[in-house]
Amino acid sequence: MTEPRPLLVAPEMSVDQTQRETMKHQRACCIWLTGLSGAGKSTLANKLDQTLQNHGFHSYVLDGDRVRNGLCQDLGMSDLDRRENVRRLGEVARLMVDAGLIVIVSAISPFRADRDACRTHFTPGDFIEVHVSTPLSECIRRDAKGLYRAVREGKIRNFTGIDSPYEEPLAPEFVIDTRTGDDSELVDQLLMLQRDLLTV
Repeated sequence: MTEPRPLLVAPEMSVDQTQRETMKHQRACCIWLTGLSGAGKSTLANKLDQTLQNHGFHSYVLDGDRVRNGLCQDLGMSDLDRRENVRRLGEVARLMVDAGLIVIVSAISPFRADRDACRTHFTPGDFIEVHVSTPLSECIRRDAKGLYRAVREGKIRNFTGIDSPYEEPLAPEFVIDTRTGDDSELVDQLLMLQRDLLTV
């Protein structure tokens, strides 16, 4: 039998997100990149982070693979573990936004309900869902990590887009297909569309 959790009351902090944003001269937000393995999420996140830094913004990338080597190393690839992985990413991203940062999450995050649940923890406008919509056929062709080949050889099971579902966002703030331009062009498009969000 599971022991009942104690009643937890979060203390009031003297410094809030708005004050941290003012100090950093930016609006904090979470830019959540979701899409299939090989869609180009990590490459795009890295370029976006670099571009923001070059313009004087305070940003940080939470990459799904890197987080699985630390915070989420105890999780497997079952549906339940995938959901917990996304929940943890969302919780960390929310804390970092509260710290006044522009947080870029790069994660397959296959289930729509889990991404939507993350959104509910953010102030409206602070969660920007970007569907990196590169088709499965192109992701398989790229196969930069050799994962799709491993799937074909039977070495990996429950792989998103093959034998495990990927649920596309119904109403993302942005849709990006990495076949349509180079990384710099795609990042410029994203920042141009969202330029009013980044400054206070």
